[in-house]
Amino acid sequence: MRYLAALCGFVIAASLALPRADAQTRDIGVHGELLDRIAAVVNDGIVLKSELDEQMDAVTKRLQEQKVELPPESVLRQQVLERLILQEIQSQRAKHVGLTISDEQLNGALQEIAQRNKIPFDQLPTALAAQGVDYKQYRESMRKELTLSTLRQRDVIAHINVSPHELEQFLARQASEAANDEFNVSHILLSLPQAATPQQLEEITKKANDIAARASKGEDFGQLAIANSNSQTALDGGQLGWRKGSQLPQFILDLVTKMKPGQVSAPVRTPSGFHIVKLNERRSGQPQVIVNQIHVRHILLKPNELDDDATVREKLVKLRQRILNGEDFAGIASATSEDPGSAPDGGDLGWTGPGTFVPEFDKAIADLKPNEISQPFKTRYGWHIVQMLGTRTYDSTDDVRRQKAFAAIRESKADEETELWLRRLRDEAFVEIKM
Repeated sequence: MRYLAALCGFVIAASLALPRADAQTRDIGVHGELLDRIAAVVNDGIVLKSELDEQMDAVTKRLQEQKVELPPESVLRQQVLERLILQEIQSQRAKHVGLTISDEQLNGALQEIAQRNKIPFDQLPTALAAQGVDYKQYRESMRKELTLSTLRQRDVIAHINVSPHELEQFLARQASEAANDEFNVSHILLSLPQAATPQQLEEITKKANDIAARASKGEDFGQLAIANSNSQTALDGGQLGWRKGSQLPQFILDLVTKMKPGQVSAPVRTPSGFHIVKLNERRSGQPQVIVNQIHVRHILLKPNELDDDATVREKLVKLRQRILNGEDFAGIASATSEDPGSAPDGGDLGWTGPGTFVPEFDKAIADLKPNEISQPFKTRYGWHIVQMLGTRTYDSTDDVRRQKAFAAIRESKADEETELWLRRLRDEAFVEIKM
């Protein structure tokens, strides 16, 4: 967080997803003045040169503030353009499947940012302006970021499977020190095409070995990542940041537990490509804190072009009455809920601790008694009804450990699965570089 405690993290993240104009790429004014140019054609969409220039400026400024040595401008421009291309592909995918972020959802997210920074919501534009950020642009950047996040949840996270064998292996490893320790890790990914030829495989293998050797000899890892990595963390110098061992992909955990801080691994091949890992720091995990937990399930419905807020709320009122009349909550949730993560489980959100849900959700369920069902209420995700299934003080029962293990395994797979998903989208897209 650079300027405002948590706000700037969003500013920087969103700065890589600034909205592009809906104007034509080449718009000749009345006097024949060229207003913009095409940087890349992406399926039936485009990336503008003005977008590329804006992102180059933003990324360059951020890397200079971090005192990271910049690669050649042509290399950096190629990386920034590739990120914009991937964002355009994802935006097109979101539009194709009908994913939209309403003004209410967007305002809810912005209110959370303001609350975390202890800024009244109506003063957020002023606070952003003080940091040189245009509020209108920031809103649209956040809308795009929320759209892409929701798309990844729908297309990637919801489809990650955890086998019983993986769960048992994880529980066995959890007793080890490494699973609870925290690691500050950076990494470089050299991705492989879906149907790589022997020549491509040989070239990428040679490149991976060369980069690993250069990094091991002391060449700046962050600069190597910016110049070469195909990962979504490339323009962050490859930094994954601090993560618990249980949150890391297993192949990375296996590497870093045997490494010393500052050490760089040899390339490791996975389905997404070749990975080169650097362990920056390691620290002992924090002791477990006893907390009060709640167990709830919910049904989520979202407004759309056909159903406005009033219509969606009325639907939930009727669903609630059906449940009160004796119908099964889980069955109705499985059939109607638009939450891809919980609908297959009958809307069950499991045992959760404080801070798990957005403030509007917490407020709406705060006074629910066991088995009570809330009235319909709205959050930035849509409209909900929630049933309180129980409360308890956390303990290390086997059921709880298995639930936490399941979530940790899914999280550890998320990075790799996201990279594979993005690579498939990129390989399937028509892209023509114009610059």
